[in-house]
Amino acid sequence: MDMSDKRKAFVLGMARSGYEAAKFLVSRGYGVVINDARADQNPEQVKELEALGVEVVLGSHPEHLLDGSVDIMVKNPGIPNSHPYVEKALRLGVPVINEMELAFRYFPSGVTIIGVTGTNGKTTTTTLIYEMLKKADKPAWLMGNIGFPVCSFVSRLKAGDIAVMEVSDHQLCNVDRFKTHISVMTNLYEAHLDFHGSYEAYKAVKKRIFNYHTEKDIAILNLDNREVLELARDIRSTKRYFSSHPSDQPGCCLLDGAICYNGERIISISDVKIKGMHNYENAMAAIAAVKELGVENQPIVEVLKTFGGVAHRLEYVRTINQVDFYNDSKSTNVTSTQIALSSFDRPTILLLGGLDRGHSFDGLKEYLKWVKRIVAFGETKERISRFASDLGIPCTVVDVLDDAVAAAYSASSPGDVVLLSPACASWDQYENFEIRGNRFKDCVNAL
Repeated sequence: MDMSDKRKAFVLGMARSGYEAAKFLVSRGYGVVINDARADQNPEQVKELEALGVEVVLGSHPEHLLDGSVDIMVKNPGIPNSHPYVEKALRLGVPVINEMELAFRYFPSGVTIIGVTGTNGKTTTTTLIYEMLKKADKPAWLMGNIGFPVCSFVSRLKAGDIAVMEVSDHQLCNVDRFKTHISVMTNLYEAHLDFHGSYEAYKAVKKRIFNYHTEKDIAILNLDNREVLELARDIRSTKRYFSSHPSDQPGCCLLDGAICYNGERIISISDVKIKGMHNYENAMAAIAAVKELGVENQPIVEVLKTFGGVAHRLEYVRTINQVDFYNDSKSTNVTSTQIALSSFDRPTILLLGGLDRGHSFDGLKEYLKWVKRIVAFGETKERISRFASDLGIPCTVVDVLDDAVAAAYSASSPGDVVLLSPACASWDQYENFEIRGNRFKDCVNAL
């Protein structure tokens, strides 16, 4: 690439991925403009970008900012393709990609890419794959939607390394050349419909995880999820499967209370630290992936005996008087809470609330069949209370999380789940979702 005439890049959306993309583009010789409608960005990061020569425009989307002189637009995955800037870029013939696609274009050759997508279980499965590879002394890096922008790893990667990526449907919206060697699809359910417009569009985007696959590439599929099998029917990848039932397909299945791989018993599910069928499925998907890279049983077993789950993402806290408490503080939007609610099929007391962004809770309606009570707290508590009463679901309204935990516990019966899955950001009362989740765990442990 000729670096002499300075090419221009437009980064839409700051956040972590926009910040990393801007720094990366500067290092590759681009002149960079970064723009975000929200003015309250990390001041250190803004200063750092400005010192690198990046033009930082916050608080609005000025009309003149984007013109035909731009060579590439890198947009934050959370911004829909219907955004006026994205539509304008496409009219001007400016390619629109995201930070993951940008990084991929600069990967050194010889890096093996594992991409994990699906509606539920992505973070846990991605983390398990990474932990198993590390335990087996393989040169693995954990990146992607899990919170580590891919751009920040490019300079560290070398031939022979393994990039383990969590890939969201939002990221798959704007890929072009991106290709994995091993793709895992955990499951597919209706989600993110507001973003994609329809379930069909959502599935078509998810299918891009298999882009450019040949029979040399591996697809790891959920044998029990009809939508996944249907979607992957005509892909060219070599297929491996995981199933919660006995199966003679290549891959992993549950047989006589144990996880087996191609007929060989690996570990009894009673020895797997993370509990619940969704977690056994995540574990099987991870095993099927690392087996493709020659990992022995020993490191797999060691990880499954010790790995306690991803913090704040459907994290099992403890059981008190046969009531199971789960911390899903990372669910800061309705879609994430849909996923959490889909994970349980027994009476659930749901803790909802937090920052009021004016967003609707209607997306939860179809997911509340097991919810016997909602406990509303924080800035959105009154709106949640009205939402619950419209649906005829009992609702307790409190101010703070501490009171919400106490109210949920006193309303619970043996066999219930108490689930913190707030569907709201934490910033009305807490600096971030981690602090909120830790507070929840402290309150549960104090009961």
